[in-house]
Amino acid sequence: MKRQSSFKIKNLSELYDFLPETERLIVDILRQIISENLPDYCNEKISYNVPYFYGHRGICIVWPSSVPRGGVKQGVLLGFWYGNKLQDEDCYLDHGTNKQIYYKIFNSPDEIDIQAIQKLLMEAIQLDQQFAKPI
Repeated sequence: MKRQSSFKIKNLSELYDFLPETERLIVDILRQIISENLPDYCNEKISYNVPYFYGHRGICIVWPSSVPRGGVKQGVLLGFWYGNKLQDEDCYLDHGTNKQIYYKIFNSPDEIDIQAIQKLLMEAIQLDQQFAKPI
């Protein structure tokens, strides 16, 4: 029996066309916060059909619940790839069952705490710089 192929989102335009309005707005706000705070050596790509930000290694991922296989039942997840290594002094992130990726799920744009996210991004960037290969 031939396996049915899953859909493949190739770029942000396709992702935004696919998402319901509320998720699209949350994704857009989160992407803007992340992009404005990451250093120049970091990049964004679509991986697993969602925005994925990386430097020397993965930094964070934005996973809308409308995109399958993320385990997100509602809203948009902002996950930190090495969340288990972050101090997260404000206890902003949820730990869930994943031992490595810690996250926060947003159901409306009003729930987004820009300063808390910026603080976590700075910490994640410092961690990522430790993964740099020696020259």
